[in-house]
Amino acid sequence: MSAYQHPRIRACLTVLALVLTALFAPGVGVLTDASEARAATKISHATATSMFRQSGITWSSSGGCSDRNNPTCTSFEQLNLATAQGAQTLKSASRCALNITGGTETGHASGTYSHWNGYKLDFSKSTCLTGYVKNTFTYIGVRGDGAPLWRSGAGNVYADEGNHWDVLYYNCGGC
Repeated sequence: MSAYQHPRIRACLTVLALVLTALFAPGVGVLTDASEARAATKISHATATSMFRQSGITWSSSGGCSDRNNPTCTSFEQLNLATAQGAQTLKSASRCALNITGGTETGHASGTYSHWNGYKLDFSKSTCLTGYVKNTFTYIGVRGDGAPLWRSGAGNVYADEGNHWDVLYYNCGGC
């Protein structure tokens, strides 16, 4: 296998291409202050699914669709690049099968760090993923709704919502 065919290198090259495209796209100017540098890079549904496919991450929806405005769909439209990379990092580090059941579609709780704003993904529960989260990350208590929480070393937060994991990605988790 040549270097560019290796899945991790190929994923990094994809991300690099996305970043360069975003930086040199028409209408994109020079950053003028630190607050602009913190703005999340948004990606399309097609870009996210390509990244997930390259990493062996699957996705599903109860409605069998990807319409962001339909709560029964699973959409990745306007997902933060760091969130997609965080899922790739989780897949690589855990070596667990990952299936995403919730993305940026409507129907989730609102807020700055929400699904709609591209910071969260829902993952199907599995023995592998649950064991990885509980044995690798730090238990930090319960959320207001009673969901137990674990924080990764990178600061991302994993909420056990009973039938799935709700993951808040502040960053890519060390990608």
